[in-house]
Amino acid sequence: MPPFLIKPLDDQPQIRDALGTLLVETVASGGSVSFLHPLARDEALAFWQDSLRAAAQGERIVLGAFDGDALIGTVTLLLKLPPNQPHRAEIAKMMTRVAHRKRGVATALMRAAERLAVAHGRTLLVLDTAEEDGAAALYERLGFQLTGLIPDYALKPHGGLTGTLIYWKKLERMNSVESGST
Repeated sequence: MPPFLIKPLDDQPQIRDALGTLLVETVASGGSVSFLHPLARDEALAFWQDSLRAAAQGERIVLGAFDGDALIGTVTLLLKLPPNQPHRAEIAKMMTRVAHRKRGVATALMRAAERLAVAHGRTLLVLDTAEEDGAAALYERLGFQLTGLIPDYALKPHGGLTGTLIYWKKLERMNSVESGST
């Protein structure tokens, strides 16, 4: 079992601060997570404040991975989607601290997000990742299917355009068999 704990995050100053640090670091290291480098700390903190507010309203779940008291990764499960899509959720903002990459943090976060999606009645997950330097290999290892590529979709954090890869995964509903029933 990995030496870290994964749990939903709520809006506390130390959580926002740790998420802000993680977002700034991710963008600085080239992570394509909707922001450009250099990312102002105030902008990162405002993003997380809004995201955690949406989580408190049940619109999403922001998960954090902890190594002791240190936040080392995060992923967001978006639950609030249009009325004709109550069966699906979207994965967003997958990030792992640079010093903790390649240790199973992202895999553990994704598995937890999948379990929570199923617990919320979702049977389909979708996500996108940058064509260059994205996490395509991770998502494919986890069973996500590539739908296609949209070229020149977004600016990379340090400039230039990158395409985005669109993925999906069907989820199995949890069995709710009562013990002793025939």
